Amino acid sequence: MTYAMIGTWRMAYEGLSKGLDLLKGGGTSGDAVESAIKKVEDYPFFKSVGYGGLPNENGLVELDSAFMSGDTFGVGAVMGISDVKNPISIARSLSHEHFNSVLVGEGASQYATKNGFERKNMLTPRAKKIWEKRKAEIAEKNLSPYDGHDTVGMVSLDQTGSMSVGTSTSGLFMKKAGRTGDSALVGDGFYVDSDIGGAAATGLGEDIMKGCLCYEIVRLMGTGLSPQEACDKALYPFLRKLKKRFGKIGEFSLVALNKDGQWGVSTNVEFTFAMGTEKEAPAVYIAYPDENDKTKISPITQEWMDAYEKRIKAPID
Repeated sequence: MTYAMIGTWRMAYEGLSKGLDLLKGGGTSGDAVESAIKKVEDYPFFKSVGYGGLPNENGLVELDSAFMSGDTFGVGAVMGISDVKNPISIARSLSHEHFNSVLVGEGASQYATKNGFERKNMLTPRAKKIWEKRKAEIAEKNLSPYDGHDTVGMVSLDQTGSMSVGTSTSGLFMKKAGRTGDSALVGDGFYVDSDIGGAAATGLGEDIMKGCLCYEIVRLMGTGLSPQEACDKALYPFLRKLKKRFGKIGEFSLVALNKDGQWGVSTNVEFTFAMGTEKEAPAVYIAYPDENDKTKISPITQEWMDAYEKRIKAPID
């Protein structure tokens, strides 16, 4: 059978490439998702996930993560966990539990300690400097404190037909202590069914959770729509409805993969993602919405990749 993975943002690329190598060698979809997201969590220059993630208003890095098996519907999640190296691994461990499978705050951290997961101060000197700079800007220029909310989400299909999905994020920069978004909420930030496919979301969690869009994408794929058709049909009409009802909308981006290895993307902003299959080498693409409720997708240029690398590693003044 075929194998495939898709992940949100340029930051997914290296982890997804590692996950695809596991799948090529006969590895499981769950192992591919966990290993791919751990690679993102461990890279200190990604400001919205794991080590190097930007902190809340008090300077504490609070992490959200979730894992779901498409075979069993087992879901595990942590919200507001701190000082833990790889929240995706804890979420996956919790997905095997029938009770207490979603833990928050100090309880999640205690579970990690009791079960031997590595503890670590997740606030890097670089992230602390960005936080201090933002605090000063807020005080001096009366700026909105909130900035940045990019979740890494991965969906994988292995050679046995098993599918898994995972998410990980440090959430909204300068968020209130204890705030959580969609990333660890099943149906909102992620969903997967091995008989159909899976989806993951990234963007402003407070708005994404109003639509249960990941579940809706999987439901639509189950009616026979392709992943691309399902993504477009789930997102764009909902954006109009939300704008009409709520008056404003944040950023929304979604990725999907079905049981045949086909993929799709929808977004209301410029959005990068990584994808690879048995037949397609891992690569980064960029997506845009168009005026006809469709999504335009193009390969990323090497010039863009080079500029991205330079930007995320630029010194903090």
